[in-house]
Order: sequence, then C-alpha cells, then structure tokens
Amino acid sequence: MSDTATTAAKAPAPARAPFTLPGAWRAAELGDKEAIAEELDAPQRAALLDAVNANRSLEPDAITAETFRPRGFEATLARWRETVAHGAGLVLLRGLPIEDLDVTDCCRLFYGLGTHLGVAVSQSNDGEKIGHVVNLGGQDRRRRAYQNARSLNLHTDRCDTVGMLCIRPALSGGLSGYASALAVHNEILASRPELLEPLYRGFRLHRFGEQAGGDPLTHDPVPIFSICDGGPNVVYIRGYIDLALDEGHYALSSVEREALDYFDEVANRPEFRLDLRLESGEATFTNNAQLLHRRNAFEDHDDPARSRHLLRLWLMDPELPAVPAVQAHKSLAGIAKITGRGTYYQGAGYQDETTSPAGY
Repeated sequence: MSDTATTAAKAPAPARAPFTLPGAWRAAELGDKEAIAEELDAPQRAALLDAVNANRSLEPDAITAETFRPRGFEATLARWRETVAHGAGLVLLRGLPIEDLDVTDCCRLFYGLGTHLGVAVSQSNDGEKIGHVVNLGGQDRRRRAYQNARSLNLHTDRCDTVGMLCIRPALSGGLSGYASALAVHNEILASRPELLEPLYRGFRLHRFGEQAGGDPLTHDPVPIFSICDGGPNVVYIRGYIDLALDEGHYALSSVEREALDYFDEVANRPEFRLDLRLESGEATFTNNAQLLHRRNAFEDHDDPARSRHLLRLWLMDPELPAVPAVQAHKSLAGIAKITGRGTYYQGAGYQDETTSPAGY
C-alpha cells in the first residue's frame, strides 16, 4: 500500500451532519396522495389546451419555454419549480386535460410543462427526450426498466428532475413509491453512522451497455451521498452496482454490502416510503437529487389499446452544483445517441435471477 493510501486509510472520517432541508421528510410527515395532490381548475385546463394548440406545428421536443406559455400560469410554474428544487421535492398534479388528446398532443402538453422546470435530456441510446413508459419486455430484466413490467427498487435516474405523466394505468399494480434519500441519510447517521462513509465514497456503476465504447463501468466511483457548494446530491442505483458485481468487475467488502442493505431497509420502511397510484391525467415532478422513486410489478390489459402508458421526462438544472463524478454520471447532454444500439442489454449479466433489476 502506498504512503498516500495508508494515510487515507488512517484518516478519520469527516464529521457528518443531518440534512435539515424541507426535502428531508418522512412519508408520515408529508401525508398521503390526497394531501399532496394539486387539482387543476377549469381555467388552467383550458390554458394548457390553448398552449398545446399554439404548438401543433412543432414536434413535441422542439417546444420551448417561449413557445409554450399557458396564460395565467407564471406564478403556478414558479411555485412548482420552488417546491421541486427547494421544498418537499415532489409535485403531484391532477386533472391534466389529456382525455381528448392523442399521444402526440399529450407529449406536447407534458414536454411544454417540462420546459419550465428544467432542460430535457436524452434518456437512452435512441436519443429520445420523451420516454414512453410501456411494457415491451414483460419480466425481461435486459430491457430498460421503463420498458418492462418488473418491480423496481427505490432508485434515482440520471437527471436532476424526473417527470411522469400517466396516460393509462395498468390493469393492476404499477404503484409508484417515493422516499426522501435525505431522510434515509439522517436515520443512518443517527442509528448506524459507521455505515455512511461507504455511501459517501460511492461505487463504480455499470453503464448498461450505453457507453460509446471502452470500460463498461463509470470511470470513477459515483457517491451515493455528496455535497457540493453546501447542497446535497444523491445518486442511488443499486441495480447498476449489482450488475457490476454479477459480471465480476469488483467485489464489495462486508461493510459496503451492509451499508447498501441498510440503506434499502431504511428507505423501504413504511414511515419513510409514500406509495400511490397515478391515474389517467395525473403527473409528478420529482427532485431526483434528493428523492428516490420506485414502481411495483404490474399486470397489463390484454388489449394493447388499454395497456399501461406513461410519459417520462429527464430534466437537468445547469446551475445545480455537483461533484465531478456525479456530473459525469448525469451529464447535461443525457445518454449519448448511438444509431443502431437500441436499449436492449446484450452483456453477460443477469444469469442469476436473484440479481436486482437495473436498466432504469
């Protein structure tokens, strides 16, 4: 071991403090779905439809905040931005006027709203800025998770804000779950503080075959918890860690594994996790730098015209500070488009059916 490594190994862990931000909530404090849902009124619904009509000459991802300006929405959009960025981190909208819109116009409406909350980025090698969350692969874990019907563990995505709009829910299941990673941090600090340091050091994440070439893992460990310019930024994708382990790229120490398992256990406690079902016309915007989200398994309708269909946005905040490893993982450009690559993972992993789902 080098002198530098020896010094680092012997150096005391830095003092950690609890997060006191509004985003450090427990589910019992936030309330249930009814407590947090915001119902759009008739004038708001009409204003959104007018904005969609004004943008019909544009492809959805060509819409900008300048072209999509629903009348009377300035203060509301500012309040939503503040709640997502500096408040509880979760906005749940009800009554978006999609019942008479086709899918393309639903995309125009949702993408237009998203332009006021962040910069949309590519979500896969296909380069799409509007993700269609549909069941293409059933239980096939090699499909990206937004294209299968598997249960997903609590995780973050590769962006700063996640938007989800429900066009049609599943026949059964498909509940969304949310938990504050900041509250999880505070509980670990209070009950098992020795397990925080592996989470601050982070782990090299599997890239799920979406890199242009070279190393299948991130170049550097991506910290689960990091602080930059006084603000927290959380990256937690256990599936990408487990896939790296499954393929033999590295092994975990007993402390690292215990830290990850304890993180999962705390986050899934009933007092930490809020579960709800998104219905048609309901949408969420979630602070992905502070909150975790999940989905349970679902059963779809036999009729494809009635199958589960949600829209997803990955939004970035160019001014949100982040340490270099987190900046590289998320990227203001999103996932690079690679013609012909597709989203189906062809690698060696997933031989063991106990492997946690990845491919978010």
